[in-house]
Amino acid sequence: MLLDSIAPQSGSTVGVAMPISVVFSKPVAASARAEIEKHLKLTTSVPITGAWHWFSSSRVDFRPKSYWPTGTKVTLDAQLTAVADGNGRYGVHSYLHTFTIGADDEAHVYADRHLMKIYRNGTLVKTFPIDAGSAAYPSWSGTMAVIDKSREVLMDSCSVHIACSKSDPNYYHAYYPLAVHLTASGTYVHYSDGDPQPGHSAGSHGCIHLSMTNAQWFYDFAREGDPVTITGTPRQAAPAYNGYADYNISDWTTWTSPTSSGLGQITTTVTPPA
Repeated sequence: MLLDSIAPQSGSTVGVAMPISVVFSKPVAASARAEIEKHLKLTTSVPITGAWHWFSSSRVDFRPKSYWPTGTKVTLDAQLTAVADGNGRYGVHSYLHTFTIGADDEAHVYADRHLMKIYRNGTLVKTFPIDAGSAAYPSWSGTMAVIDKSREVLMDSCSVHIACSKSDPNYYHAYYPLAVHLTASGTYVHYSDGDPQPGHSAGSHGCIHLSMTNAQWFYDFAREGDPVTITGTPRQAAPAYNGYADYNISDWTTWTSPTSSGLGQITTTVTPPA
């Protein structure tokens, strides 16, 4: 039993909505989940109430019941050596990851009002005009933690099943700058030269558009795990597994249900003082 990935990266500082996301290289049987969770040992600088949640047979995420407190130091000691996955495979080594929770930086997008408000530790620091998704291609609603960001991203309408013919008015295939990534399915906050001065329409294919100046500011500000919450759109909340939209499962009993969580709610062990 091996892991494909653990997010966030060890040594990183992340936002308050960042889950711990563990992806296994092979499927894990439901009968083995509780035992594996016991070996995904979490220690934190303050006690955290949370739970693991299996999105599939190969992905399990941990998140607190509420956002992480700013400044929390987290260690994941995945002691998986010789642990069974229920499908005849066993762990061959362990993994150690540490990370820190940064400032409580949150963005709130009001799609119907063409506004985006950014807060740091509860204080409003910026208000930006935005354009969100069109009536035909509305933006996801709900809370999505930032996955990553790129100075430039190739966006292609065919890859997201919108339009593959160049004659289609919804076709696009171009590089867009200052892209803050919100969903695995391709939602970003970014600049678009299709509307260089947003704030009055809803013409994107689901992304959130900012002016060049504001996109640069938000790109510099945003970090992995920062929550971006979108309201005022007719589209449902992004599925929780679509990137790091874990908080879109707002019902805690659903997150901790026996069909999705081997151990249910836990409280982390507090890191002993140095």
